[in-house]
Amino acid sequence: MIKREKIFIISWLIVFTLACNIGMATPLPADSGLLATLSASTPQTDFTPSYFQATLVPSATSQFDFPTGAPTLTVPTSVTAETDPPLGKIVYTCQIYKVQASNQICMINADGTGFRRLTTDDNRQHYYASLAPDGKSVLYSAFREKNIYEIYEMNLDSGAIKQLTNKIGVANAPEVSPNGEFIVFMRWTIHSNRNLIYLMDRDGGNQGNIPRAEGWDPTWSPDGKYILFASNLDGGATQLYTIRTDGKELHKITNLPAIRGRSDWSPDGQFIVTYSGEAWKREVYILNADGTNARVLTPAGGNSQGPSISPDGKWVVFTAYFDHPNDEHGCEIYIIRTNGTDLRRLTNNDYCDYQPRWGP
Repeated sequence: MIKREKIFIISWLIVFTLACNIGMATPLPADSGLLATLSASTPQTDFTPSYFQATLVPSATSQFDFPTGAPTLTVPTSVTAETDPPLGKIVYTCQIYKVQASNQICMINADGTGFRRLTTDDNRQHYYASLAPDGKSVLYSAFREKNIYEIYEMNLDSGAIKQLTNKIGVANAPEVSPNGEFIVFMRWTIHSNRNLIYLMDRDGGNQGNIPRAEGWDPTWSPDGKYILFASNLDGGATQLYTIRTDGKELHKITNLPAIRGRSDWSPDGQFIVTYSGEAWKREVYILNADGTNARVLTPAGGNSQGPSISPDGKWVVFTAYFDHPNDEHGCEIYIIRTNGTDLRRLTNNDYCDYQPRWGP
């Protein structure tokens, strides 16, 4: 009788343990270039945002100058009577094996459930994922050979993968136009050593650069007429620019101290998000679409970066280190409302999850 009771208790404990882990992401790998990307500094100028009264203080720091005193967040187990919960899916780069050469593309639901690892080649670098406007496919860039990264599109239902570029250099940050007909991306070649903003048809045809558009991390305006991108075109600090797809109406719209890139445009076209700040002390900013009224969106101390806006315009997803402030592999995916409230962590791994992009 005692033996039977022990078997029952052990069985119950196993079931309980498995139940507690339902929906949790399985640990994945990292990336040497990621740390360079996250920590590389750009020129600083004095700037004090009014929102949250956060101040960026220039200092000479190494890539291991981690934020201290960051708050520990509690992930809500359930949300009741929520009228506008986060909807859609988020794709991102997951450093499953903690080495850049093996970065993968992963996806979760906007509430943190439904983890999926999308790419399966353990020996290749994959990054810069984005969801198509219809939510049926994911675009990303992947290593092919030295100085060559190709752009691919994966059908989420079938898993079928289509290669869209062919040895044109380093092609990354692909994003499908709102009407689903075109793709914008960045192209770099060892011969030119220039970052050019390119357009191509959805099937990869008719590739060509947008005149005067030299920079990185391009994203579409919701009407499909303009491209927002990061650049140091004027020779100064990196800022955000907008340009028409025909190369007309080039405008620098920001004057922030240390913009990196990876910005996004709200679905209604009224505001944009980006990130700025010195190494390991970055914050996500929200500002009007013309660059005015810039203010910090994220709480201080998280080294927050790489934002993307939800399809309904009510939330922002980004990468931060709030819960692992002293861990170089501690970046996780978080979301926050566009009014700066309701901060939530979506991932919890022993490796970096970064470059999130929100889609339907």
